[in-house]
Amino acid sequence: TFETQNRVRLLCWVMTSPVNHKTKAVHVKATWGRRCDILLFMSSKGDVNLPAVALSVNEGRNNLWAKTKKAFAHIYDNYFDQADWFYKADDDTPLFCINFENLKYLLANHNTTEALYFGWRFKHYVKQGFMSGGAGYVLSKCALRKFILEGIPNSTICRPENDGNEDTEMGKCMENLGIPAMDTRDSLERDRFFPLVPITKLISGQTPHDFWYFLYSYYPQKEGIECCSNSAISFHYVSPEMMYVIENLIYNINPYGIDRKMNKSVAVKYGS
Repeated sequence: TFETQNRVRLLCWVMTSPVNHKTKAVHVKATWGRRCDILLFMSSKGDVNLPAVALSVNEGRNNLWAKTKKAFAHIYDNYFDQADWFYKADDDTPLFCINFENLKYLLANHNTTEALYFGWRFKHYVKQGFMSGGAGYVLSKCALRKFILEGIPNSTICRPENDGNEDTEMGKCMENLGIPAMDTRDSLERDRFFPLVPITKLISGQTPHDFWYFLYSYYPQKEGIECCSNSAISFHYVSPEMMYVIENLIYNINPYGIDRKMNKSVAVKYGS
């Protein structure tokens, strides 16, 4: 609802690089990025048109963990009081399709003064699991504060080196800080965050069950029309062209005679 949209202040930051500013980042800004209360792009080169923040870090996959730490530190120093929830997304090869109304609906049922961590959950490497960087993940205000003030300064809590898989290292930090990896499925146990394109889930048998998605998922995965929550939030590996298509289908086309109001009894399921 309009009340929910105003109550949940959401900052989105997108991992990007100078070579992607005009080929990928601009499409994020033109589609789902418009619905963030604050939208920032984190790069090694500034760009006022996005806007992109110039972080003092080298580009490259081996530096994504360093870039993530610096990005969250910049946000903590400059935007902490302007938002309650902090969503991190990637802008490397894959791109996203995000439904932020559904994300805000999920977050509205939680208190940002509690240390919480949301996304699509892997089961390996971290006891409580960790959230996929591909599907994007969210930190509450309290979680961000603990990450910056207690996690990054302590090498026994968060990895001090620049390298390491960014989403795995973030998951280790969250667990070491006592921040729970939340169950973001709805009451029918359908996912809201997805690290793959919609077709992977919607068509049964499209993806072999020995694929990493099925092997590493924290929860059993469903396929077919019942795969995905009616309050789904994010998909991964969506091309720039398809981002515009999905944007139009979600926000500009309304089938006549169909009531698309959400079934709240189905949509709500929360916990760690």
